[in-house]
Amino acid sequence: MMNRRELLKAGVGAVPLLAGAAGLVEPVLAHDAPPADGPGVIPWQRQLRRAGQLNMTEHDPVSLNIEEWADYWASLKVGATFISVTGILAYYQTKVPFHRKGKFLGDKDFFGQCNEAVRKRGLRTIARMSPDLNWGDATQAHPDWFERDVHGSLIASKEAPGLYRTCMFSDYMTDYIPAIIREVTTLYEVDAVYTNGWPPIGSLPVCYCARCKELPPPGTPAYWDKFNDRMEFLWKHYNSLVQEKAPQKFFFPNSGGNVRGSMNLSRLGEICEWFQSDNQGRGGEDAPVWLCALQGRVCQAVLDGKMATNVTGAWSTGPIRWRNVGKSPNEIRMWFSESSASGMVPYYHIVGAEKGFGEDRRELEAPRDYFAWTAKHDAHFVNKRTVAKLGVVMGQRTHLFYKPQQDATMQQFLRGMYYALLEGRFGFDFVHEDRMDAEHLAKYSALILPNVALLSDAQCEQLRAFANRGGSLLATFETSLYDEQNQPRENFGLADVFGIQKTGDVIGTNGNAFYARIERQHAILDGFANTNWLPGAEYRVPLAPIDNPILTVVPGFTAYPPELAYPPTPQTDVPAVVLREQGASRRAYIASDIERSLWVSGDIDLSRQLRNTVNWILHNEQPVTVEGPGLIESFAYETEPGFALHVLNYTNPNTHRGLIREFYPIGAQTVRFAVPEDRKVSRVQLLKSGADVPFQRVNGHVEFTIPSITEYEVAAIYA
Repeated sequence: MMNRRELLKAGVGAVPLLAGAAGLVEPVLAHDAPPADGPGVIPWQRQLRRAGQLNMTEHDPVSLNIEEWADYWASLKVGATFISVTGILAYYQTKVPFHRKGKFLGDKDFFGQCNEAVRKRGLRTIARMSPDLNWGDATQAHPDWFERDVHGSLIASKEAPGLYRTCMFSDYMTDYIPAIIREVTTLYEVDAVYTNGWPPIGSLPVCYCARCKELPPPGTPAYWDKFNDRMEFLWKHYNSLVQEKAPQKFFFPNSGGNVRGSMNLSRLGEICEWFQSDNQGRGGEDAPVWLCALQGRVCQAVLDGKMATNVTGAWSTGPIRWRNVGKSPNEIRMWFSESSASGMVPYYHIVGAEKGFGEDRRELEAPRDYFAWTAKHDAHFVNKRTVAKLGVVMGQRTHLFYKPQQDATMQQFLRGMYYALLEGRFGFDFVHEDRMDAEHLAKYSALILPNVALLSDAQCEQLRAFANRGGSLLATFETSLYDEQNQPRENFGLADVFGIQKTGDVIGTNGNAFYARIERQHAILDGFANTNWLPGAEYRVPLAPIDNPILTVVPGFTAYPPELAYPPTPQTDVPAVVLREQGASRRAYIASDIERSLWVSGDIDLSRQLRNTVNWILHNEQPVTVEGPGLIESFAYETEPGFALHVLNYTNPNTHRGLIREFYPIGAQTVRFAVPEDRKVSRVQLLKSGADVPFQRVNGHVEFTIPSITEYEVAAIYA
């Protein structure tokens, strides 16, 4: 066993519970795997266009008709399916101590039988494990394997009696999990090994076991650095075990969490071969429908074209769960469409096989038509690159460590900015904060920093250099007021870039939120008439006066009683917005939480201010425009056949809450798509409607009209 200090070092090997697994049981013999990769061949996982999983329960060894299950996935034309190994309950005749066999397993080799059945149908197989929980008997024999609360007590699972949370810094991860990986990869032919439930999604562990006490305090950037080192070490260690069989095999863990991923997403993108986005559906009462597409933008920002799937749950996701009955088929369809549009591979997930293949057999039908449709057009869903010129900086450290004002969350900042960009019909990419070097930023003409509060001096310098090269910037609220360790700065790290000076602490609302007084006309005020005031936001950073301001602050004042609802100070010289131009570079700083206030209030003036400002920094130029009625999200790519425009129709009463019941088609959308003059365009085909549409070449663009969109359309431009 490793000692405590050795355990915390990255790159140290581990002593497994089993030295070797050959000959442990008589497993079902697997058919040969699909052809291995060779020189110049695209890795097998990047060729997958659909994936599926029955999340197996303890009862499934006596409930599941294996041949029916295998036929189902083959009929959906998935390229791979996940089969449960676990680590909580064994689905095969394991010899690993504390890998408990399910009470219905008997002497069956359930995993082996399932693996055999789908492989003989030509599907890839991924062995699915769960390292996050184990049983009470293991706590007695290995108390050091488990997380402890601040009082030193074991941390029990909130949902599953008898199970306890395991610690990722313990020997559990370096002895027990490798033993299962070695056993499974020795006994069976599988293409990859996957861990569910670890690493955590969207939050960091809080553990006070003996080993974790030697780490920096939980929830700090210093702890995150250790967490990332440990994650990378375990990932690479597990990957090396899987690759002992063949170099094209690999390990990958659960991912997701959108911008608030637990592992540093830039580091993850460097080492992962398959990004498993476990965003199975909407959760929470105010979750907008575009969260799946948002996850796809995260994957594009860090993966450089590597495999990404989004897990769409068949079951009723949300604040109230029903894991074994299906949710709205149209919600599932939209989640599939967002996966495809944002560059991810659709992946369908069902829980349990009671009564043959599930009590609720509606779940089985939900993906049939959709998967059959994508299979007809696979070439158009393999993207070479996006064509967006606008980047939105993902402040991952800010999302993990920044403490916003009371009742505020960083999710509200991101959702508000995202909403404004959708309303403005902007094409955009996400850009990870650790990927802002000149090479990664070369394709962008403008960047948005939605309250990216934590920025290092080096990152500020990268943004400064981008602006000095002619790039434009829009930043809001406390952007750059903290360093990468979450320590406050006296003034903005980008003060010189925007020409701003902080004069005090953040000011909140006193009755009415503050107002922005129009001092002079400007492009960012297009569409506003017959008013001197605009809504400001709930919170603002006070700034030193500037010359010739456009909007100034009218401080908040009493809202009730109405007799006192008038401004004691109707005019100030405090700027609400600061704009600068230097050559081609346009720079806009908005001193308030405008995007968060937009999300919380839904105010249309705040959205218009943001959209106007984005148009201004872009010089009103975009490579792709889509004009027409409705709320849409669009993605534009270069593909092998030419180009593709994906348009998602979010015009729906359930866009912001609940599940989609039905779709509400929108009318004609006029498209203008930049295509180099040396690319001959032969055809524009609408993949959903199945129709070709007329087009024309005008000034370096292809122009055409999509007559209508139900929930999703893909315009394939053959060039």
